Amino acid sequence: MFNRLFTRLEEIYPELVHFRRDLHRNPELSFHEVRTPKKIADVLTDLGLDVRTGVGTRGVVAVLKGGKPGKTVALRADFDALPIQDEKEVEYKSTVPGVMHACGHDIHTSALLGVARVLSEVKEEITGNVVFIHQFAEEVLPGGAKAMIEDGCLDGVDVIYGAHVASDQPVGTIGIKEGYIMANADSFEIEIYGKGGHGAYPHMSVDPLILGSQLVMNLQQIVSRRVDPLKSAVLTVGTFHSGQAFNVIPDSATIKGTVRTFEEDVRHLMEESIKQITESVSSGAGASSKVTYHRGYPAVWNHPEETRRVEKIATLLIGEENVIRLSPRMGGGRLCLLFAKSARDVLLCRRPQPGNQRGLPAPPSKV
Repeated sequence: MFNRLFTRLEEIYPELVHFRRDLHRNPELSFHEVRTPKKIADVLTDLGLDVRTGVGTRGVVAVLKGGKPGKTVALRADFDALPIQDEKEVEYKSTVPGVMHACGHDIHTSALLGVARVLSEVKEEITGNVVFIHQFAEEVLPGGAKAMIEDGCLDGVDVIYGAHVASDQPVGTIGIKEGYIMANADSFEIEIYGKGGHGAYPHMSVDPLILGSQLVMNLQQIVSRRVDPLKSAVLTVGTFHSGQAFNVIPDSATIKGTVRTFEEDVRHLMEESIKQITESVSSGAGASSKVTYHRGYPAVWNHPEETRRVEKIATLLIGEENVIRLSPRMGGGRLCLLFAKSARDVLLCRRPQPGNQRGLPAPPSKV
């Protein structure tokens, strides 16, 4: 059956490209998706599937009932865009100023609709059911996954699979890894309150800028001196704001950053250490402080059995040389909420275009 399905996918490929380019011309930001879910639902309805719209407010879920009894497998894609200006000059360039599909969600959506189409054509031969989950608002917290789960998108699902295009892999390959593949993605904000004054009289002030500078350096010691060296953690300070004038000691300083971990015990250690060190540095100099730690998307953990199943099939289809065994990535895993709820899961990564080696959102190639 595999060869037959892939032959059909090749036959309808031009139609999928056309659909994808339409989405690319008309991107919609997270929580503002209106046109996109309607188009998705129209396609799935035309296939004769049981379609639910407005799942979690904007999601679309369709069920294909196979001709033979068996388990229920869910396949997931996302369809929101990013607030990025589309600067490429092609006929399918985004028509929405400041918004584009820079992370490949238009490709994800089109590919999943293609799979839904070819599977619908052989549904009598399928054992079990297939649930097609089209998620809205993947790019921002809290995201659409939580609302869709609460609205029952995973009810009765035995296993869920998801795929994501990846700009750091060669074209025509599939990346795969069992166990942890994407990290917990947390953020923090530290506010330090000192006592402002004139730059000529620092002894009459409590300088939050100096304390913030010390804190930035001290925070780096959490990973190097508190975390088990056999475990992974990242702490990055991304912004540091304090003061308005060159000769004035400010009243406050604000530091923001991100923390990435896999294990929950390391995650807890990072949060508590940030709070402890901040309190120690600020109170020791007569200042006060406030730490806001936000736990974002949890880590993505791929079930070993399902991962090996996909690895075996991928090897048969595209050859062992094109199946890449990935290392864990410290990038945040927005797939996790759907996957954590399901019995088993796996994440596949492919590359849509050559040239981008940073693993960052990039305009997809001519797909």
